[in-house]
Amino acid sequence: MQGGFDATAAIAEFQAARRRGVHFPPAWFDRLSLDQAYRVQLGQVAAEGKRQLGWKVGLTAKPIQQQFGFHEPVFGCLLEDGLIHSGHVFPAGSLIAPGFETELCLRLGTPLSGVVDAATARRAIAAVHPALEIIETRGDFTAQIAVAIADNAQQKAFVIGPATPFDPMDTRLDRVEARVAANGVEVARGTGDAVLGDPVNALVWLAGKLAEYGRSLRQGDYVMSGSFVRQFPLAPGDRVEAAFSGVGTVAVGMA
Repeated sequence: MQGGFDATAAIAEFQAARRRGVHFPPAWFDRLSLDQAYRVQLGQVAAEGKRQLGWKVGLTAKPIQQQFGFHEPVFGCLLEDGLIHSGHVFPAGSLIAPGFETELCLRLGTPLSGVVDAATARRAIAAVHPALEIIETRGDFTAQIAVAIADNAQQKAFVIGPATPFDPMDTRLDRVEARVAANGVEVARGTGDAVLGDPVNALVWLAGKLAEYGRSLRQGDYVMSGSFVRQFPLAPGDRVEAAFSGVGTVAVGMA
């Protein structure tokens, strides 16, 4: 119990609502602090018993933080059943109001815990994957961002292409350019400096934030570091592709 907040009861209520197909239970609108929302998120993941493969970092662009009145990013959990390899085509109707974000997925070669600097975070990266995060709009993210965090920050899946080894001395993720195409037409371009100035900074923030909840980054974890460009919808018949300079290409579609 935290200041009158019963995390165990809240987790049970969120799970009961999810079994009814309700991901944003109205009874919790405007009631959760961000700290409480993270505790519900982590508790739900633990209760589901699914293997966790790592973390996602969201709201990494300063304009988006300002839009939602935030001073920092947010995190969510990456689960084993959400790991998808490039070229996958989702069946029509299998996702709830889906969208995609264009990101780098960082694979850790060593653990990270607590307060770390950028140089330490860089040394922890073993490999980088071109990636697309698949999100679901399961409720009104803008109006109920704490409930959205409790619902694992819109995470559904993460699509990765082949890994590229990371050299902490030479690889500059802030200079990586992503070109995004939908159905053969380029729709956006962005560079890694759109992600907190450098995707490595997402690791720095995440290691420190997880420590507040007794968590840390493990060797082998995947970390989706944040989107280079805005979020796009994913509709039936779509095929999308993101090409990252010096890293590789990733693609996904929907039937």
